[in-house]
Amino acid sequence: MTLRSWVVVLLVFGCAPAMAADAAAGKARAAQCAACHGANGIAVAPDAPNLAGQVESYLAKALHDYKSGARKHEQMTLMAKPLSDKDIDNLAAYFSSLPAGGKQP
Repeated sequence: MTLRSWVVVLLVFGCAPAMAADAAAGKARAAQCAACHGANGIAVAPDAPNLAGQVESYLAKALHDYKSGARKHEQMTLMAKPLSDKDIDNLAAYFSSLPAGGKQP
């Protein structure tokens, strides 16, 4: 195999994400999150963290951990359990796309 062929293989299979997350779909799914985390990702509940502007991979890992039980929080576990992997990726993409100051773009 030539060097060019290896580069193509690495780009296609090794470096490219399988599918990009859909922030618009995440926004639609985020309606239930607003009660605690606010419509703009700035928490309205005193014990809820702000989600706006957080790192996408951090948000996705946190939701996966709540879903699996690796991270403990009764309410978040209940909210995360029914989410698919795609839902989690989309929610993470949405909240990470929001400005950390809470203003809508």
